[in-house]
Amino acid sequence: MYKPFAITLKPGTSLANMTGTWRTERPVYLNRLPPCNNACPAGENIQGWLFHAESGNYEQAWRVLTENNPLAAVMGRVCYHPCETACNRGQLDSSVGINSVERFLGDEAIKRGWKFDAPASSSGKRVLVVGAGPSGLSAAYHLARMGHQVEIQEAGPLAGGMMRFGIPKYRLPREVLDAEVQRILDLGVTLKLNCKVSSIEQSMKDGRFDAAFLAVGAHIGKRAMIPAGDAAKIVDAVSVLRSMEGEDKPLLGRRVVVYGGGNTAVDVARTVKRMGAEPIIVYRRTRDKAPAHDFEIEEALQEGVMIKWLSTIKHAGDSSITIEKMALDDKGFPQPTGEYETLEADSVVLALGQDVDLSLLQGVAGLEIVNGTVQVAPNMMTGHPGIFAGGDMVPSERTVTVAVGHGKKAARHIDAWLQGSSYQPAEKHELAEYGKLNTWYYSDADKTVRPMLDVIRRQTSFDEVQGGLDESTALFEARRCLSCGNCFECDNCYGVCPDNAVIKLGPGKGFQFNYDYCKGCGLCVAECPCGAIKMEPEET
Repeated sequence: MYKPFAITLKPGTSLANMTGTWRTERPVYLNRLPPCNNACPAGENIQGWLFHAESGNYEQAWRVLTENNPLAAVMGRVCYHPCETACNRGQLDSSVGINSVERFLGDEAIKRGWKFDAPASSSGKRVLVVGAGPSGLSAAYHLARMGHQVEIQEAGPLAGGMMRFGIPKYRLPREVLDAEVQRILDLGVTLKLNCKVSSIEQSMKDGRFDAAFLAVGAHIGKRAMIPAGDAAKIVDAVSVLRSMEGEDKPLLGRRVVVYGGGNTAVDVARTVKRMGAEPIIVYRRTRDKAPAHDFEIEEALQEGVMIKWLSTIKHAGDSSITIEKMALDDKGFPQPTGEYETLEADSVVLALGQDVDLSLLQGVAGLEIVNGTVQVAPNMMTGHPGIFAGGDMVPSERTVTVAVGHGKKAARHIDAWLQGSSYQPAEKHELAEYGKLNTWYYSDADKTVRPMLDVIRRQTSFDEVQGGLDESTALFEARRCLSCGNCFECDNCYGVCPDNAVIKLGPGKGFQFNYDYCKGCGLCVAECPCGAIKMEPEET
């Protein structure tokens, strides 16, 4: 007795059921690079630590964050968060408050006394770090966790570099900075203060160091050729901000003119305002061309700082300055007009940028210095073997976040160099673009607005201006993450597949396709909220 052909085949082999034979394209799971991760100069795994934060596991979130950046509480205050500018959610409603959550995690770590894990073993290698600013501290942290013996030699009386001597207390409370520095030192890092390195080669020889990382900050204020009377008081912005850390505050008088348009100029103006002075910023270009971040300018204006746009100082006297008004030409460049104005001024503060003291490099063979910066190879090493450099010393954007990233990058290359090998970073995944997401699945939820100190108190005290999130708002903000490009196991692909070709592998393990039954319809790709599936041409 014969049976129908279809049921004489072994189970699972029926040509009628194995619809995978129809396929011309197949879906594949992948991890795309979230735009926030891609935009972070410190190389943080932002999506990775947000995943733990949205689960309420704040310590694990902090530990994932600090795998790349040891200064979470600092960065949560002073970073200009390019990650948020890149955030895909900004095209849906508003970007995720990544910086706010980072600050919350950093503050939780300080409050709860979380510490870094000590290295498992010692390499026996010694590394000298010159400078205890963000780049030097970052390098010391990573090198110590790799098992190397690290010594930081800092010319100043306190650690922190420009985080301490260039960023006012109203933006970065010193107890926060001190706590994060101490946590790095607790790894066994040696810190020598008031220890200026005059010759890097001699210091390496004296200390029997196997390698060195140069992280000297830009502490020398640039000068400008301003005709001035003998009694005119002209000082640089870095000196003013540095003196705020000591007992003797700068004596600038009541009427202070700040010359420049960058963040340092705004910081100085807001600082002297809190000291009871009447600051005026003079800048030769328009507001939209000012290097200072717009929110910093706006906060300064709220606090009563006056700004003279399209103006330049022509002469400084003992009680006044003369400024010339500028006008934009047909190409948008400022040109002198011959119109002058006199402003009362007890002092002029120059905020025209900073230079790095490179005297410690004199006589070192192989080094190349161009426009006041040390040239380095892609591995952060200078032309002299074993001497690496980063932060303000090398050509780059001068921010805390960039400096922290340099420290991490240099540490990885120094570690490899000490082992006689080379470090090769992993290739980046393709970017998780907004167009690859299915935002229908996400409900609207605008960014949490952080509290700010009222303007009156901002004008008269150095209390922190920007408040932080509490646990409920931090949790809400973390949960706004779209998990761009990376599966968060929402089960959409499993639920919409018409062929039951998606196999669940268990919590935390994701999914896989059974290609015997997947006919390549692409429905899973279309319905994946985070863009973690793509179609590829079928293999021939």
